[in-house]
Amino acid sequence: MQNLTTLLLISILSVSLMACQSIKPLPTNHSENYQASLFLDEKFSHYENVSIESEAEIFALSVEMKAMAKKVALERDTRQKATKLLKLFFSPEHINLAYSAGANVIAAEAFRNKAANCLSLTIMAYAIAKEANLNVAFQSVNIPEYWVRNGEVNMLTGHINLSVFTQKSPQKNVFMSRSNIEIDFDPFINKKSFPKSSIKKHTVLAMFYNNKGANAMINGDYIKGYAYLKAALKVDPKFSSAWGNLGILYRFKGYQHSAIKSYRYAIGLNRHNLTAMSNLSLLLFAQGDYQEAKRLDQIIMRNRSLNPYYYSLLAQEQFYQGDYKIAIKHYRKAIKLNANVPEFYFGLAKIYYRLDNLSKAKTYLKKAIKKNRSPQREAQYIAKLDALKQRH
Repeated sequence: MQNLTTLLLISILSVSLMACQSIKPLPTNHSENYQASLFLDEKFSHYENVSIESEAEIFALSVEMKAMAKKVALERDTRQKATKLLKLFFSPEHINLAYSAGANVIAAEAFRNKAANCLSLTIMAYAIAKEANLNVAFQSVNIPEYWVRNGEVNMLTGHINLSVFTQKSPQKNVFMSRSNIEIDFDPFINKKSFPKSSIKKHTVLAMFYNNKGANAMINGDYIKGYAYLKAALKVDPKFSSAWGNLGILYRFKGYQHSAIKSYRYAIGLNRHNLTAMSNLSLLLFAQGDYQEAKRLDQIIMRNRSLNPYYYSLLAQEQFYQGDYKIAIKHYRKAIKLNANVPEFYFGLAKIYYRLDNLSKAKTYLKKAIKKNRSPQREAQYIAKLDALKQRH
């Protein structure tokens, strides 16, 4: 489940608990002047020269995409159109789109390559569906916090999909109606019915720019990262995730005071932005503000204590640091909270492989395969299991 929909960079907390207390007041001023004061244009010279894809370019249809939309539009009713669109997207005899975690590309490129991340594929599906005169809307899927590691940073990932409304009458056309058809490109996400909410096109555009900015940061291109993050906040000034990422960029560049302001603003917009809260805590702790850092940690831990993916994140971090014994404990805690996630078993398999305990490594790989529901991921697991068998 590596969706780069809402990409956030985080560092692992050393959590310490204390009595619940409030944190310092958060910014409530959402005026353009206050927001403008949070940007540091002068510190990122020539950022305005970075070429940023326009909304028109991102959602533009190629000739082939228009041809597909025309085929869909020939169907008689909305449900038949939506069903045909799904078949064209996913069936092997047609374009058979594939999920690719790192590919944050415009719609036409996603269609041409037949692979992209879930955000780009969803944008592509939206563009084709609109061309076929379907009534569609973007949905944010409220999955638990989920992280993946990229080099020395961890990335918090989110997820969106597309809802196709199949009823036209005012009484039936209710968002999240059971009659709606969902188009979802993530092969890893548990098909459990997570809560969903409608999001506007401009927020999806901000997500696209936010991803590009975060990836630029990972690659050390801070000018490009700043340009994309500012573009995200220009189209959606209330997009908390991008403000949090801007804080990370400032921290990378050594602008600690501005980083703190950006983190606080992100939290002020969304008090559930635990990643911004985590990064703020780390920075405050580094500056010696232990009291507020501990207060933040208490809030964070209270919210994350029942999330198995949080313990998986801790396990991944300990694995990265080489502390396999602690990593195993964290994975077992994650499995205790949710025994149906194949990544947890795969994580244990990797640890035991590093410990040269091939018997246990194979056992956990088999469990990962058993819990898995994605053909794409199963092929990867089986290949690794075959490699282990050859070693044994």
